Amino acid sequence: MNILMTGGTGFIGSRFVNKLVNEGHHVYVITRYPRTHKDTESVSYISFQYPVRRLPTIHAVVNLAGESLFGYWSVKKKEMIYTSRVEATEQLINMMLQMEEKPNVFLSGSAIGFYGTDQNKIFTEKTTHPSDDFLASVVSTWEKTAQSAEDLGIRTVYTRFGVVLDQNEGALPLMALPVNFFVGGKIGDGKQWISWVHVKDCVNLLYYILIEPSIKGPINITAPYPERNNEFTNTLARVLRRPTLMKTPAPILQIALGDMSQLITKGQYVLPQKAIDQQFTFQYPYLDDALQHIYNKLEI
Repeated sequence: MNILMTGGTGFIGSRFVNKLVNEGHHVYVITRYPRTHKDTESVSYISFQYPVRRLPTIHAVVNLAGESLFGYWSVKKKEMIYTSRVEATEQLINMMLQMEEKPNVFLSGSAIGFYGTDQNKIFTEKTTHPSDDFLASVVSTWEKTAQSAEDLGIRTVYTRFGVVLDQNEGALPLMALPVNFFVGGKIGDGKQWISWVHVKDCVNLLYYILIEPSIKGPINITAPYPERNNEFTNTLARVLRRPTLMKTPAPILQIALGDMSQLITKGQYVLPQKAIDQQFTFQYPYLDDALQHIYNKLEI
C-alpha cells in the first residue's frame, strides 16, 4: 500500500513507519521540514504543500501529528496542543478531498483523555460522551474534525492512545527518573489509574487496525490490565532495583505543571475492548512483563 502519514518522525510515528516499511509498504511522511530528511526506497518526505496530483494512489492515511502534551500548560501551550491537532487533521481532509481515488482507511490519532478522569469507572469505546475538561474538549473536536472523512466514504478510526511505554521516549523516562535517583514513590494517594501500553503492542495494534476492514470509530490503544499509580511505581522500582522511599504531594505538581498535572495526579481505567473482542494478541498485557522487556533493552 501507499500510505500518507503525519507525525511520521515522532515517537510513535517513526516506529510505525518502520513497521510499515518492514511489511512492504511505501510511506509518504508529511513534515514541516522535508529537506532535513533523506528519502529512501520506501519512505518519501513531503510537505502539506506537495501537490496531491503528484502522489500515487493513496490507500491509507494516518494522522499522528500533534504538539507534545509535556510541559507547563500555559495559555499558549494549550493553544498549540489544540491547533496542531485540529489544523493537521483539516489539512489531511482537504488533501483527501482532492484525491480522485479516495483512500480505503483514515487512522486519526486521538487520546483516552476523551473520557476524563475517574478512580472508579471503567471506560470502553462504548462511552460516547466526552468529559468537560480541557483535554477532553481537544480530543472531542479532533475526532469531530476527522469525522469528515466518513462523509467521503472512507473507513475512519480514532486511535485513542493511553500512556505508551518506551525506555527512551514518552512518559516512562520521566516516571523512571526519580526512581533511578532513589526518590521515587507514589504520587498523591497513588490510587489514580494508569492506562498504559507497551510501544510494541501500540505499533502492532495500529497495523492491525490499518489492515482489518471491520474496525471503525474509536478504539483504545491501551493494555488490557491498567495499574494504579502506587502499583505502577512499585513495579517500576522493582524492575529497576530501586526502593520507593518518597511520596510526591499532588499540590506540588499542580504548582509546577499547571493543568498538565492532571495527567499525573488523576487517571482513568480504560479497557481496549474492541481489540479484545477482535482477539488481538497483546505481547505485553501485564506491566511487569512490559517493563522487564523495556529495561532489558531488547529490540522491538
